[in-house]
Amino acid sequence: MKALVTGGAGFIGSHIVDRLLSEGCEVVIVDTLETGFESNISSSLKNPKCTFHKVDIQNLEALKPCFNGVDTVFHLAANADVRDGLKHPEKDLNYNTIGTFNVLEAMRANGCKRIVFSSTGSVYGEAKVIPTQETEAFPIQTSLYGASKVAGESLIQAYAEGYGMQGFIFRFVSIMGERYSHGHVIDFYRKLKKDPSKLEVLGNGKQKKSYLYVGDCVDAIFLCLEKCQDKINIFNLGTDEIFEVNDSIKVIVEAMNLKPSLEYTGGERGWVGDNPHIHLDISKMRSIGWEPKLNIKEAVERTISYLMENE
Repeated sequence: MKALVTGGAGFIGSHIVDRLLSEGCEVVIVDTLETGFESNISSSLKNPKCTFHKVDIQNLEALKPCFNGVDTVFHLAANADVRDGLKHPEKDLNYNTIGTFNVLEAMRANGCKRIVFSSTGSVYGEAKVIPTQETEAFPIQTSLYGASKVAGESLIQAYAEGYGMQGFIFRFVSIMGERYSHGHVIDFYRKLKKDPSKLEVLGNGKQKKSYLYVGDCVDAIFLCLEKCQDKINIFNLGTDEIFEVNDSIKVIVEAMNLKPSLEYTGGERGWVGDNPHIHLDISKMRSIGWEPKLNIKEAVERTISYLMENE
């Protein structure tokens, strides 16, 4: 198999690259290195089966040649800045929606028929049913990020119907682990490195979230590729557990051996569009034989350990 990974120098994307190379696949990495890191792929690029293109998915004409001979696309490139989305709404449109359209067009131009897409549990908005199943109706969207991912999912479904493609759509919770570079754990870690005596917490600390270790995430994706043959395959990826933000804080400060005072900004949301309760039903993923190996506490511990070892 020849695979292309957009966002392949990023957190999850670089782990996908590692797995593909370990299975003997030819891999093409597409990344701008704006939020990805060369260090994430430096060892991969030593493999003669791996090539890198510094190309922006917003540039369709530059993107098309990268897809030559590609069988499967892992589309991880996106703007993931959910919290500040309202400050630059065009980013979610350009990267997440138009960027996904460009990827699909590049696939169509090169006869590539299979796409793996990183969506999000945020597409469920503030779901009425928790844990939330894949069949739950989408409510009113509460974030530009979530809205742009809904649009991306819809484009993939339409291209699969119209052009004979196959789509794998994974609705992630927050992913943790080695190479983690965006989210509340790194935010708290940086704040505590700057001032170990106190920690500002957006919201009231009681927001309930689910998290998943990156290794378990990658295992699930590849298991689906092996076992699922439908035109469109949609799966939630998470765990049966939920963590309050306060639970994460406890794990982080214990790992850093700190006892800061906590300063809450108030309210049940950390920012406009922050969903105070995300918990996905993963029974569909379990039905094909997948189980997460790490619980949330272990995933957060591995993440903070990685950050401490990689200043």
